[in-house]
Amino acid sequence: MTLTIPTFSLESIGPWITLSVFAIAILLTDALSPKGNRTAAPVLALVGLAVAGFQTVSLWGKTGMDFARMVYVDNFSFFFYIVFILGTGLTVLLSLQYLKDYGKNLAEYYALLLFATVGMMLMASGSHLIMIFLGIEVMSIAVYVLAGLFREDARSNEAALKYLLLGAFASAFLLFGMAMLYGASGGTLFLNDLPARLAGAETFKPLTLLAVALLIVGFGFKVASVPFHMWTPDVYEGAPTSVTAFMAVGVKAAAFAAFARVFFLAFPVLQPDWQMVLWVLAVATMTLGNIVAIAQTNIKRMLAYSSIAHAGYLLVAIIAANQLGAVSLMYYLLAYTLMNLGAFGVVILVGRKKDSYLSIYDYSGLGFQHPVLAASMALFMFALAGIPPTAGFVGKFYVFSAAVQAGYIWLAIIGVMNSVVSVYYYLRITVLMYMKPAEADLGPVSFAPAVTATLALTALGVLLIGVFPGFIYDLAMNSVKVFPGLL
Repeated sequence: MTLTIPTFSLESIGPWITLSVFAIAILLTDALSPKGNRTAAPVLALVGLAVAGFQTVSLWGKTGMDFARMVYVDNFSFFFYIVFILGTGLTVLLSLQYLKDYGKNLAEYYALLLFATVGMMLMASGSHLIMIFLGIEVMSIAVYVLAGLFREDARSNEAALKYLLLGAFASAFLLFGMAMLYGASGGTLFLNDLPARLAGAETFKPLTLLAVALLIVGFGFKVASVPFHMWTPDVYEGAPTSVTAFMAVGVKAAAFAAFARVFFLAFPVLQPDWQMVLWVLAVATMTLGNIVAIAQTNIKRMLAYSSIAHAGYLLVAIIAANQLGAVSLMYYLLAYTLMNLGAFGVVILVGRKKDSYLSIYDYSGLGFQHPVLAASMALFMFALAGIPPTAGFVGKFYVFSAAVQAGYIWLAIIGVMNSVVSVYYYLRITVLMYMKPAEADLGPVSFAPAVTATLALTALGVLLIGVFPGFIYDLAMNSVKVFPGLL
């Protein structure tokens, strides 16, 4: 028996290695440093993310597969690497003062953020369903722990437990779907091999359809689509606000990256079938998210239902299954990362120590007490509502244009109508800030340099890629060439 070791290049997974090494270095530095001295952890995390970002940029333009065809090396992966690195870096900046106020400046927090980012990268670049599953588990386990970071807080414990239990069920659905797909395809889980195998396996079509349905359930949980969204409001409300921000952008982006890759590459033969199912889910998701968000008075729960609604818009991009749909998905997720992290940055500053001010009515009169903070929040609310000239408007324009281009006119109309509904609860925050007297005396706000930098970067990004979307559009268009089946 001859043992063949496949050739591989460590450069292909350079960002994974870098983040893993820095995460381990954070843990070791914490273990070996004097008790209470944890200033090195966030610095190491930011340096690791910067190095990983530089490696990703240097990889741009490379195409192919590596590690015995288990990993895609392409611009689609690299685009999402940048989104993950950006989201994690901004989360680190948001966390510095927030964790200090809680007395929870733990080094393992930053290590878990990096490990979760590695899992996200696995999901975005996996060319085998087991690789994608491993990425989901690496990311999820880290986020389960992060959600329960405040062990003395019953809400944080509840959030972690709910996310863990429901996440385990979702993982089981994914595994069952993969197992059935393995049987129906004649013994492969490589995304490149599945189309030909499934096209020639008409006898196993019922089994294949059941496998696809189970995969939709698994991915639906991760992206928080209806009816798999039940965990979202409770977990978003109970988790530490900085973790909520990270979950809202990173987990969603990674799940959609894997969702799009699997369905665009593996199931072109079954496209009419899964498009019909996703059509129903998209309409239900955006409608429920927007309607229920209107009734929320807790800002974190409102943003949770807002996140569900945005998952519905992003599903529209996958349903379109054309080049513009894939481009709009990528652009929208970048824009969503910026505007959501910015909004949560304001929530952290207004909430103060121990998240004391989380009611939307605590924002009354904010425009007079703290004009800069109110202006930032107004900008992020306008962006989430899709009002020009913000990135949110351009993202929705691309998504609905893709739906129209693919012939889903009514889906685009329902999406636009839902966007109009969402304007109510986003602008309600702005009305409270500028047109209502203050109900809570917030006093002076401590603008920590890291949080201030996050707000400035996200606000600038939301406006910049909203007014000049061409650069991001071109990068995304270059990235979706890996899907030859998209027209």
